[in-house]
Amino acid sequence: MSYSNSFFKALGMDPDDKSSLKRFSQSIGIPLHILNHYNDTHTVPVGSDLQLIMDSTQITFYELMLRMGVFDSEIISAIQQNADQVYTIIKNMCGENKIRGVVPPMVFRTESGKLYQGDCLDLMHHLESDSIDLIFADPPFNLNKLYPSKINDNLKSEHYLKWCEKWATACIRILKPGGSFFIWNLPKWNTDMSSFLNKRLTFRNWITVDIKYSLPIKGRLYPSHYSLLYYCKGQRPTTFHPDRLPMPVCPHCTGDLKDYGGYKNKMNPNGVNLSDVWLDIPPVRHAKYKKRNGSNELSVRLLDRIIEMASDENDLVFDPFGGSGTTYAVAEIKNRKWIGVEIGPVDDIIDRIQNIKNDMNYLEKFRHDLNCLFTNKNLIKRNRDGRWTPDSVRKDASV
Repeated sequence: MSYSNSFFKALGMDPDDKSSLKRFSQSIGIPLHILNHYNDTHTVPVGSDLQLIMDSTQITFYELMLRMGVFDSEIISAIQQNADQVYTIIKNMCGENKIRGVVPPMVFRTESGKLYQGDCLDLMHHLESDSIDLIFADPPFNLNKLYPSKINDNLKSEHYLKWCEKWATACIRILKPGGSFFIWNLPKWNTDMSSFLNKRLTFRNWITVDIKYSLPIKGRLYPSHYSLLYYCKGQRPTTFHPDRLPMPVCPHCTGDLKDYGGYKNKMNPNGVNLSDVWLDIPPVRHAKYKKRNGSNELSVRLLDRIIEMASDENDLVFDPFGGSGTTYAVAEIKNRKWIGVEIGPVDDIIDRIQNIKNDMNYLEKFRHDLNCLFTNKNLIKRNRDGRWTPDSVRKDASV
């Protein structure tokens, strides 16, 4: 997760010339490990360190920020006020014509969906603007993992984020007004992506999904959740009907974990409101339940919740990173139209769709415990033990 030596390059220094860096460190009185920190983390120095660097190099604060590609509100304001000149520079450097890639081949289809094999950017170039109702994206996390597609999962941080902005921009173009856009990633990357998306879409929620995969990391808090960004195109989403969840109870005695006092009769019998912290999404760890080898994959529960919440039957769902095909399988089961693309092998996705009954049975089983205040199992126990239920509190209120 390193950067491309933007700090040392901004100072006109060769990051590989260790002796020159050491002499520079000694001459300005800033320890080399601190200079390396600024370089490795793409951080602009502040305070006395900044003053020492400016005095030694004659580079001003704003010049250093521009060279490093770090923009604050004042720089952005200056760019806005000189947009014509800046645009001319960008146009001359980059040009305006985008070369469209060849449409990736369609390798599988059902009555509801189409699966392509290739780069998602090549496919999205050829999808109509404002055509997709729901987009879910689960990109590679840039953790240097070996994926079946053999992609480079160890990019410099700024290159990874530029790539993410590129596919996110393509997704925004094809998303319908009122459509919903979800991005699943590590919190580290989604902090940057939320800043990017906030200027293009309407923020709905930062959803925390409690999943513990990794061992503790020395010197850091235990990483125990993933980030799910939720945005919509326009003022509000066209479709929003989240599931309601059963009330949390003691797993042993089914007693209340929270005192609802005199408000029991006001509890919705269909369950409690879904919050932005999801504690009930299981990781897919066991090989028995995995649909492909070599990578983590997403729970059917996660995609079921998203697709239920943000789409209706016959809506069009798009996932630019096919992976094991969880999005496509759930969309197929729930009578959504879908478009999928995967840059790597697709045999596992096709096999999954062709043998979709396993996912269908699992989905049908756990959905029995949604949209009710108590699961049927817990309701039987509470009635047996004389605990309150929606029926009993309504009966008491009517007496």
